[in-house]
Amino acid sequence: MKTNIIAMIALLSVTVTAVAQTGKNSARFELGNGLDISLNNGEHRFNIGGFIQGHGGYRNEKDGEDESFFGIQNAFFGLRGSVLNNKFSFLLETNFADSNPLMDAWMAYNLKQYLTVSVGQKQTFTNNREMLFHEKNLSMPMRSIVSESFSRTGRELGIFLESNLQAGQVVFRPMVAITTGDGRNSFGSSSIDSDLGGLKYGGRLDILPLGNFAPGNDALAIDFAREEKPKLLVGVAWSYNDGASNAVGEGHGDFLMYDQEGNTKFPSLRKLTADILFKYRGFTLMGEYMNATATCLGGIYPQATGDIPLLPEEIANYLALGNGYNIQAGYFFKKGWGVDARFSKIKPEFTETAKSVLLETNEFGIGISKYFIDNRLMCQGYFSYQKRPNLEIANEKLNAELSVKVIF
Repeated sequence: MKTNIIAMIALLSVTVTAVAQTGKNSARFELGNGLDISLNNGEHRFNIGGFIQGHGGYRNEKDGEDESFFGIQNAFFGLRGSVLNNKFSFLLETNFADSNPLMDAWMAYNLKQYLTVSVGQKQTFTNNREMLFHEKNLSMPMRSIVSESFSRTGRELGIFLESNLQAGQVVFRPMVAITTGDGRNSFGSSSIDSDLGGLKYGGRLDILPLGNFAPGNDALAIDFAREEKPKLLVGVAWSYNDGASNAVGEGHGDFLMYDQEGNTKFPSLRKLTADILFKYRGFTLMGEYMNATATCLGGIYPQATGDIPLLPEEIANYLALGNGYNIQAGYFFKKGWGVDARFSKIKPEFTETAKSVLLETNEFGIGISKYFIDNRLMCQGYFSYQKRPNLEIANEKLNAELSVKVIF
């Protein structure tokens, strides 16, 4: 491992030196923006970068065990680039803090300035707004319980079509995706670990009635650009996963179901989300609604014997079904301080049981952050309170943590 790392560093050093010595090529490193390499007068561009996020703190669970924790929450490393004057682009990104480190691996063909087709594994736009933000662009150390309950990493394998249209000041962004419906690298590690169920179909429509945000500012949970004029994004997304064998449709084989003859047969998972994002002079407001339901439950049996059919409410033991609400507000001060607060709620579709995937949960969170050089270096104190009121003994959790993040 050490030999490989040393070899990579040596190769990178030679490459940077070589491109820097010719007038047509250039290389530049800037904290937060990574190492940019420009070749052939900018016809080809490459960027190497990533970010590290460490955290530590204390959790107190009523009627449970207290816990102290410390560790690396995220350790991203990525290579992105474009060739032929951005006609083609790509991204390869890993998170070494994840047991399955490959996060993004896609290639895109930019047909027109307003139309892009991507193929591979990438962050899907069919989830709620917060799940569209990259991990380095969040305003709090972790995503809300809405994102965590109805998604995992938000990455899927498939084909993605994105467009950007404008009529006067109003901007429309229609998007469509067809994916495997089984999350990341879904075909498994061997021939006997194959994809299950059918494909997933989804789309999103974002409308910006007040015009575009500052470049990249609509992909951040904080208003670093301090928008001079009010900016608003209203979005709606939907998806239909034809045969899900994972609670949120980002995996496969977590459970098996059958038809009466003993052949595998899975329920379908539908998701609908609506969200808004508003920014003005450092203030950010984000609201989200998520709804997940199951369909195609007829003729499904939990056992291969095919003698006892799946009861309608029994599907809640396998899939995350119900509603989620999240509202979050924050303010970014000129001197680099930020304050954020949110309230999130999960409401399951069916009456809770000991086996239910979703439990009714309320969560309050507040964070106070200090940013250095925009979002490139951040220190944050975060506190949250979570309660599940319908358990026989009400479950409460207090969480206090300190998070440090550096983007390189």
